[in-house]
Amino acid sequence: MEKFQLSLLFKIIGIGSASGLVYYQDKLYIISDNSTFLYEYTISNESLHKIPLVENPQDTIIKKNKPDFESITLHDDHLMLLGSGSTANRNTIAKYNIKSNTLNSKNISGLFSILKKEHSLNDDELNIEGLIIKNGINYLFQRGNGLSGKNGILYYDETNENVKTTFISIDLPKIKNVPATFTDAILVEDKIYFLAAAEDTSSTYDDGEVLGSIVGTIDFKTMKLESTLQISNKHKFEGLTVYKKTATQLELLLCEDTDSEVLVTDIYSLIINK
Repeated sequence: MEKFQLSLLFKIIGIGSASGLVYYQDKLYIISDNSTFLYEYTISNESLHKIPLVENPQDTIIKKNKPDFESITLHDDHLMLLGSGSTANRNTIAKYNIKSNTLNSKNISGLFSILKKEHSLNDDELNIEGLIIKNGINYLFQRGNGLSGKNGILYYDETNENVKTTFISIDLPKIKNVPATFTDAILVEDKIYFLAAAEDTSSTYDDGEVLGSIVGTIDFKTMKLESTLQISNKHKFEGLTVYKKTATQLELLLCEDTDSEVLVTDIYSLIINK
């Protein structure tokens, strides 16, 4: 990646602290890390529809109670939403069928306990920010912004009853002497495109000063880091999705987590020349 164009595309009123998004058939499906709604935004007519994820859903939840949905991906007509696992009440995975409009949720604290035990992650260091599902394998993107700095990809075969997980460490560049750490990832053909942000904090719970964001690629077959590019020195981008693709350009949509209770979300266009 050598050249890019980053621009504000539009604003959505009614969503705050956006943490992930999926583009599908003129709609943006957006999650917020302090909300219990899944948001469906139709781009052509600028309409917003709220899909409850729990009983008595809220747009803004106090920090200690929030489910902290940080990951969203589309898999076989289902949107998969995943909590970060960074506290005991952030262990939910929700599965929403976009054709039948049905929702199923379950607690996966058992899986998160296995991840922490097998890879020596303390309770306050697990922080899942991205999810890719391919050929029955779940790839979880661990944001290494805790004290141990374990940034990388956790993956396992979800069809195997005896779950065995693998961790691949990914070291990313620093911004103002603070390492960038994963905030989302998607699979585009044979490459993983990811976002990472540098935040001046050693806590997976407390926010810090935002120092910027990078975009990068990882070879999906080898899981080797290929490229990184800093795209901002002030935004904490936390979600990306493919919008348009040609032989020479890839256009991604990004959302930004402002760590604010203001219910406004900015959607950015990031055009990358291949």
